Amino acid sequence: MESKILKSWVKYDATCEFPIQNIPFGVFSTKNNKARCGSAIGEYVIDLSELSKIGILPAETKGIFDKDSLNAFMGLNHTVWTKTREALIEYFREGSSTAKEQTTQTPILIPMKDVKMHLPAQIGDYTDFYSSRFHATNVGMMFRDKKNALKPNWLHLPVGYHGRASSIVVSGTDITRPKGQLRPDPNANPVFGVCEKLDFELEMAFFVGGKQNALGEPIKISEAKDRIFGMVLMNDWSARDVQK
Repeated sequence: MESKILKSWVKYDATCEFPIQNIPFGVFSTKNNKARCGSAIGEYVIDLSELSKIGILPAETKGIFDKDSLNAFMGLNHTVWTKTREALIEYFREGSSTAKEQTTQTPILIPMKDVKMHLPAQIGDYTDFYSSRFHATNVGMMFRDKKNALKPNWLHLPVGYHGRASSIVVSGTDITRPKGQLRPDPNANPVFGVCEKLDFELEMAFFVGGKQNALGEPIKISEAKDRIFGMVLMNDWSARDVQK
């Protein structure tokens, strides 16, 4: 909900998902323009490329928001991310000193209904953490008996493994049900077919940014607050009968 102190000259109601306190980043395109970087406020997408042209955003971001992914921006220091958010808040706040014309009739603001959203980044790698005890127990019972659902080491280390980065897609994309080797009859030989037990899990996904670390050089937990660029909701799909 919007703060009683910080308000925007862009009008929206109290149930809005993108008040001035929530400055997201993404990639969008319109019918007449290619994909580029944007933000959001109220019911509008903020064209960061247009806003950059009038000198509102930090100098370090010059030319970055013309691109069709956030990778270059994510690769900058976290202090630049903060300065960019602060610049956006200053521009769109009620009583702004930088917004000369406080009107939604501008190329900077585009109604959400007129844009198409794209995957925000080129995702080079994807690590899936197995962190919910309830979920791990339920899945464990699919492969083992209830008594041995959790492996002994589960409570002692954060289980993480590689996911398939190439199959991460933006919301609304049709999903093809996977095929694989199945064994519906445990007393018969496996058969090849379409997955009949497609499981999906609602998860939180975090984008890691900043200077790329060298191979074999881990990012410390103490650095997480300066490395987490943002988060999204993610559906994680699993072909349980193929896995089994």
